[in-house]
Amino acid sequence: MNVLVAEDDRTSRALLLGALRKIGYEVVEAGDGASAWDAFLKTGSRIVVSDWVMPDIDGLELCRRVRADPSRPYTYFILLSGQRIGDANYAKAMDEGVDDFLMKPIDVDTLRMRLRVAERIVGLNERVRTLEGILPMCAYCRRIRDEKGGYQNLEEYVSDRTTTRFSHGVCPECAKKHFPDFSR
Repeated sequence: MNVLVAEDDRTSRALLLGALRKIGYEVVEAGDGASAWDAFLKTGSRIVVSDWVMPDIDGLELCRRVRADPSRPYTYFILLSGQRIGDANYAKAMDEGVDDFLMKPIDVDTLRMRLRVAERIVGLNERVRTLEGILPMCAYCRRIRDEKGGYQNLEEYVSDRTTTRFSHGVCPECAKKHFPDFSR
């Protein structure tokens, strides 16, 4: 699993990159929030470790952008801070979608533990996405069970939840079975 690191301080970034590589992660690095956003769009990193205070796009704005598209797979977001500590700042960051915090300077053992949690949550999120993609369908009538326990035909179910439209036709096998006189 790769980790996207957004850190504008070269020394802090080098230390963080070294620690991440030492514990076995592939790292994508960015020296500011704008570069981090571009890198995120290109790589789809599932874990982001970002400094909170950066010019232009700070860590909190980067997190907002990552969270803005719910169709993307879940990304675990760790915010680094050496300045903005305190319950009010943490609460604000959590409201914006930050998953975890680390204080600077980074303790490598703490980082390793937090990344284990991040991997676990990303993995569980993938399992949930897979299970959500399974449609509970009646084996006989082929209707889909909705969230309230009722049943709808497939076309209604999909149309209610997506922009998909259906066009109906008859496949060759059904044409032979149901319209034998026309299928010669």
